[in-house]
Amino acid sequence: MSDITRARSTPASPTAFAVLGAISFCHLLNDMMQALLPAIYPILKGGYDLSFGQIGLLTLTYQITASLLQPLIGHYTDRKPKPFSLPVGMGFTLLGLVTLSVAPSYPALLAGAAMLGVGSSVFHPESSRIARMASGGQHGLAQSLFQVGGNFGQALGPLLAAFFILPRGQGSLAWFALAALGGMALLTLLGQWYRNQSRPSAGKAALAQPVPHNALSRRQVGRAITVLVALIFSKYFYLASITSYYIFYLMHRFQLSTKSAQLYLFVFLAAAAAGTILGGPVGDRIGRKKVIWGSIVGVLPFTLVLPYVGLTATVGLSVVIGLILSSAFSAIIVYAQELMPGRVGMVSGLFFGFAFGMGGIGAAVLGVLADWTSIDTVYRVCAFLPLIGLLTAFLPDIESGSKARR
Repeated sequence: MSDITRARSTPASPTAFAVLGAISFCHLLNDMMQALLPAIYPILKGGYDLSFGQIGLLTLTYQITASLLQPLIGHYTDRKPKPFSLPVGMGFTLLGLVTLSVAPSYPALLAGAAMLGVGSSVFHPESSRIARMASGGQHGLAQSLFQVGGNFGQALGPLLAAFFILPRGQGSLAWFALAALGGMALLTLLGQWYRNQSRPSAGKAALAQPVPHNALSRRQVGRAITVLVALIFSKYFYLASITSYYIFYLMHRFQLSTKSAQLYLFVFLAAAAAGTILGGPVGDRIGRKKVIWGSIVGVLPFTLVLPYVGLTATVGLSVVIGLILSSAFSAIIVYAQELMPGRVGMVSGLFFGFAFGMGGIGAAVLGVLADWTSIDTVYRVCAFLPLIGLLTAFLPDIESGSKARR
């Protein structure tokens, strides 16, 4: 870890892969612990006699807590960097896990979910800023490396639930507090590096790093941000149907065991992680708007077919959907950062927060829909969400100038 504390990132410096690797690993730990909540929904549903609507409210509590705070924290730290806020955020995640492990009632589950949300709200804006500071100008690559840690962490959640928590029970969640403690130690070291970059001689240049683009009016920037927000809605509302209800869908439609369904959820999330790796570097090379087009609209044929096929085809389609759909987020984040240079924290917080919020609202709404109709109906309705990706046509081409200079 001495490489991290010695690393220095300036606008002309090469990509600081030691820092990117460390912050990506911390993202893995953070999102792995966050992913344990939906992964243990079958345990909670049986143990507390919960309806799908109550499960959706758990997700809503977690994700709304995160979404409301993230842009506020990002805006604040754009002005006043807080290098050591990251281990504090991981501490909230630790408290949330312990609360969930010993919760005596449904309100206590909601409290644990809320603490997980607070931890996430502190982690994502500041850690995304560190990834950009360490990028050496390869912003898409850096954002993808950062994101892939989180995606693999999300993929590990159902796997750990299947092989560790299910055999030992809800109380075994408390063991993951050790992972949170390790993450807090690593984030403290990263905070030292971050603090050095925030000094006048290095940090201001590294934090701002405005990206040249075609001059856009405030109205054009606002319209582009609105389109990006709509695309995030499309992506994360659909993902809510997978992360919160895919296990139940597979158990209901194909009579799978809980353990088998969790393994198939892991397959989907692992595919999503792999897709994330591709999105950023491809966006650096061919342009982020093209990646956004291909990702969100390109997934439509597969989502339309998914509700009507057998188990093998369902698993195969879920892999394709995960690969394609996940490639958009890194491109969207970097595109938005280039629209609003110098506001890395606010932009990251806004989009991470909105993504969490849409996931939470989606989980709640889809849970009620599943209670009123069936879990099959949820997937038939969500299949049309990628049509919103057609709004990509209204995004300005802000990269033509930079590509022409390459």
